[in-house]
Amino acid sequence: MSTFIQTVIVGLRLGSVYALIALGYTMVYGIIRLINFAHGDFIMVGGYTIIFTVPLVLALGLPAWAAVLAAVAVCALVGMGTEIIAYRPVRKKGTNMSALITAIAMSLFLENLAQAIPAIGPNPKVADQIFTAGGFKIGSVTFEYTTVITIVISAVIMIVLYMFTQKTRLGRAMRCVSEDKSAATLMGINVNHTIILTFAIGSALAAVAALMYMAQYPRIYTTLGSDLGIKAFVSAVLGGIGIIPGAVLGGFVVGLFESFTTSYISSSLADAVVFLILIVVLLLKPAGIMGKNVGEKV
Repeated sequence: MSTFIQTVIVGLRLGSVYALIALGYTMVYGIIRLINFAHGDFIMVGGYTIIFTVPLVLALGLPAWAAVLAAVAVCALVGMGTEIIAYRPVRKKGTNMSALITAIAMSLFLENLAQAIPAIGPNPKVADQIFTAGGFKIGSVTFEYTTVITIVISAVIMIVLYMFTQKTRLGRAMRCVSEDKSAATLMGINVNHTIILTFAIGSALAAVAALMYMAQYPRIYTTLGSDLGIKAFVSAVLGGIGIIPGAVLGGFVVGLFESFTTSYISSSLADAVVFLILIVVLLLKPAGIMGKNVGEKV
């Protein structure tokens, strides 16, 4: 029984990281219908920013996790720059296919740019300890503090983000732009301003996801974003891309299936089972678990 519970805990920990990343995917897709494949690489940017700023914040007498503030700022700037330089011109003159190709190109560009920077290079780097080690036991089950923090932060961010999109003026503007950009413009909403703020928020979430991942696995490399990004993309699609609670639900489902497959079947089959579950769900419910099938008017 303790093995089962421990497997569930590991799955929720993994799912929390996937959910944080999937929230970034789903926000961007929800507003401009673009699969931002470069979003995973924002995690890599945030991870390296944390590695380079941890010594600085420790020297200032701050806890190591405070380095996430610098990572949030850097990732937000990178996200906004990507939207302005790469995506906005394509949105104005390109097609959906050209936008998708641009997103893939930006992902490869960020990875190769990181490898070309001497301070980073192609070799993995080991991060310092982010949170204080330790935990507590309930019966024969051990709960690590980092695991509890990761799950709690993921849940809190999902709730805050959902309330933000539903209750605030900017959140309502995002939903208006998502529904109809032309109508939003007529209502006085600055569409470009709304889109760039969406990228900033989504990219900032990638920085938090980087912190949570590095707290569990203190190792980062230039292709980390691609590895985590594809799992998060699966999570977003599985839960219903464009739906904030769906992204979180999909993240937890993917994390649990991966954890149980690793524990009870084989770690080499974990990825295959995750994609198999995605295929089955999309065959039964193409819009995802929480998505709604909307008929297209012709």
